Amino acid sequence: MALTDTAVRLAKPGEKPIRKTDEKGLVLHIMPNGSKWWRFRYRFGGKPKMLSLGTYPEVTLKEAREKRDEARKLLSTGIDPSDHKKAAKRTEAGDDSFEHIAREWHARHMANKSESHATKTLERLQKDVFPWIGNRPAREITAPELLAVLRRIESRGAIELCHVTKRICGQVFRYAIATGRAERDPAGDLKGALQPVKSEHFAAVTDPKAIGQLLRDIDGYTGHFATQCAMKLSPLVMLRPGEVRQAEWTEIDIEAAEWRIPASKMKMRDEHIVPLSKQAIEIFESIRPLTGRGRYVFPSARTAPGSKDERPMSENAITAALRRMGYTGKDMTAHGFRSMASTRLNESHLFHPDAIERQLAHGERDSVRAAYNRAEHLPERRKMMQWWADYLDGLRTGAEVIPIRCSQS
Repeated sequence: MALTDTAVRLAKPGEKPIRKTDEKGLVLHIMPNGSKWWRFRYRFGGKPKMLSLGTYPEVTLKEAREKRDEARKLLSTGIDPSDHKKAAKRTEAGDDSFEHIAREWHARHMANKSESHATKTLERLQKDVFPWIGNRPAREITAPELLAVLRRIESRGAIELCHVTKRICGQVFRYAIATGRAERDPAGDLKGALQPVKSEHFAAVTDPKAIGQLLRDIDGYTGHFATQCAMKLSPLVMLRPGEVRQAEWTEIDIEAAEWRIPASKMKMRDEHIVPLSKQAIEIFESIRPLTGRGRYVFPSARTAPGSKDERPMSENAITAALRRMGYTGKDMTAHGFRSMASTRLNESHLFHPDAIERQLAHGERDSVRAAYNRAEHLPERRKMMQWWADYLDGLRTGAEVIPIRCSQS
């Protein structure tokens, strides 16, 4: 017999739980303490199950029947109402949100990446994606919705960053699909919807006279001493800016005249050896009294060497110094020191191209050839790095002619 509002309101508790049955599986459980619970009894997969629908009087008889009917509709489509309710709670708690999934993906897949790369990836999501779609369930995000997010980046003129962010979002969506929290990757539907990236090379000074002037300008730099030392070292070691600024004293062997950078810091994930010229060693020796007690050779000006919060120099420090010296982004970049070395060394015809490429730490597709380069070119690279340092000294004082052969001493 169906329940009535009056019967539900007047129902009294007993020493044991009392069950009063309504229609189509709806049941009212009256507990000894007087609380009244609505439950829906059903079978799914051949097994008896029960779904809680709330308590009376917060949930009236009419509302309990409506919830029961919604559960019955789910059953008619082959969905377990209990599982559906749990999924809804996960969504409300943010477990299925894009931000939750993205952070989970980042923790799992960025663990084997360099610290700087992992940090930049999360910062891009936090700044340009999470504020707009972070709280949205990943399965509900559409291609037009994601495109609107990316267009905000594109409108700033950051075209390359826009494409990088699209690629990151695609990786997050594919992870969501793999973990059962999305059905498709909307990033894959945006092919051709964004402005293409124009391929641009890093601006670099390569003319001998201009190189000489740049070196003299660096010598006359009056900013932070660590920044000046980093700029002086950059043309001598042929490294990427991030590899220079994150130099650690434990990696530097002055006696062996070597800088061994662990694979975790290198773009190509391969340990890299930098033979140090006499000039490079002099730079390390000059800054050692200032930063030698700490972790980083070039620490941030905002942290004390050796302190718990010590951080490396800002990624924009060298670029900012170049701008202060009057070099625009079209004249010279922090990355341009590598192009400078590559251009002049290759045009000298004094060194094997493989030795130059290996010293630049460029990737080698042929693993056998890569191993050969690592084993066989180090002696030549030592001569090359000292020759290059001497050549730069010559340009600094006004010399323009490249020697026809390197010293064999």
